[in-house]
Amino acid sequence: MFRTAILAVALAFAMGAGQPASAQAVDLQLVLAVDTSGSVSEQRFQLQKQGYVAAFRSPRLLQAIGSGATRAIAVTMTQWTGPVLQIQVVPWMLIDSEASMHAFADAIDKAPRQLFGGGTSISGAIDHAMTLFPKTGFQGARRVIDVSGDGANNRGRPATEARDDAVRAGATINGLPILALEPWLDRYYWDNVVGGPGAFVIAAESYETFADAVLKKLIIEIAAVPVRPSAVANQRETLRPLPTHAAKSRRSAQ
Repeated sequence: MFRTAILAVALAFAMGAGQPASAQAVDLQLVLAVDTSGSVSEQRFQLQKQGYVAAFRSPRLLQAIGSGATRAIAVTMTQWTGPVLQIQVVPWMLIDSEASMHAFADAIDKAPRQLFGGGTSISGAIDHAMTLFPKTGFQGARRVIDVSGDGANNRGRPATEARDDAVRAGATINGLPILALEPWLDRYYWDNVVGGPGAFVIAAESYETFADAVLKKLIIEIAAVPVRPSAVANQRETLRPLPTHAAKSRRSAQ
């Protein structure tokens, strides 16, 4: 409990005090945390990767980016596996135009897989993502961690602890579970992973449908679209009001 309290204080300090005074204002700072654990074969990794590439080349996503007050977002991508196995594979990049959006897509496309196993630590992915927000050169009106993966947390501290610490520090965590191996992983994400203002889950039935799911999810979180059941056509329906524990986390963050 003492270690958890210390970590929560450190995260809160980092979120509030680590930003340069000259940071550029953006509508959103977004960390894309991509599962590269042992269950993710090379083919599955490429399907995830190309899904993100296609999303950041979509005119629909550019329209979402342009809908905000600053018409700009800052995005980075990480790969994650075990509790201390995470790596930032694409640095923070400003997206405020079609050219910069395509540049981010190109950076994803060129980023090699750097992690291959070590367990599935969603908590480690969240904790690592929280260290990336400070000192980026950007100040986001919203700070969101986008976790995608195909399994439940099985290494490191409980995912709920990492989620609650992140929410208390002012972040929102959204989930993109892939149901290929664990058909009810969407429920696990609702109960253990997502939290914060406006948090939601969109599931991909398989790796083959990942591209459609990730585009819909990015449009919703970038444009801060109110979450509605109709937002996920042809996908397993996972959009619903936050469960009680997440609502409590949301209130504590406020």
